[in-house]
Amino acid sequence: MTTIDPATTIGAVHLTISDLDRSIAFYTDRLGFQVHRRDGDAAALGAGGSDLLVLVQALDAPRARGTTGLYHFAILVPSRADLARSLRRLAETDTHLQGVADHGVSEALYLADPDGNGIEIYRDRPRADWPIHDGQLQMTTDPLDLNDLATAARPGSGALHELAADTVVGHVHLHVRALYDAEAFYVGVLGFDLMQRLGSSALFVSAGGYHHHIGLNTWAGIGAPPPPPGAIGLRHFVVRFPTVTAREEIVARVTAAGIPIVSHEGGALVRDPAGNAILLS
Repeated sequence: MTTIDPATTIGAVHLTISDLDRSIAFYTDRLGFQVHRRDGDAAALGAGGSDLLVLVQALDAPRARGTTGLYHFAILVPSRADLARSLRRLAETDTHLQGVADHGVSEALYLADPDGNGIEIYRDRPRADWPIHDGQLQMTTDPLDLNDLATAARPGSGALHELAADTVVGHVHLHVRALYDAEAFYVGVLGFDLMQRLGSSALFVSAGGYHHHIGLNTWAGIGAPPPPPGAIGLRHFVVRFPTVTAREEIVARVTAAGIPIVSHEGGALVRDPAGNAILLS
């Protein structure tokens, strides 16, 4: 089976939100994003380079629960010191954390934006330190010592409010209706590698041996329906290929599998079996 190009990464995450001014204030003041541009009811944010987040306001957008869609998107900062800076900024702005964890491969902070969209901020450990057992990656969920993390902030870095320039979207984690269908699509069609299963309720896939670029779970319920059109949450996320040839190989595989795919600004848009939209770029 042909696998996806190992240099494939995750690009911008596009979200529907209910109040653009409120969301911009949240992401800039509390998380350190920069506004790259704003046009009417939409804004693109990031760390000064490529867009990481695109917000589109819909004042009457419904909120849906128990559906497929976004579980969280994950902002990967380049170092432990940068994660410590994020922790300090969240503490100084009295931002509620939903959880923290040491996953063996990474250290992570979890929270939500004003509309309830899930966010992870994390830093990776070196690959040589990732937990491998019997040749298989074994991500864990262990307690994270916040006091120890806080000491990693570089002296004198308190005035550095913005995210580091090389911050990226490390991965996205999605609610799906069935893991069998999700695996068939993300592994069988798109060609991601299956990295780990979490019991019968979640699995993690990646390109190039990364711990995961996409997490997939059935925690919203097996057989969960997609959210109503225009609902708060995920519009689509970008899977970014290193070359046009690499992208076109996957587009051809999607087409051969009989899965609808349409041209979209910046690439080709396809939906997984749960209705989650992916822009192949």
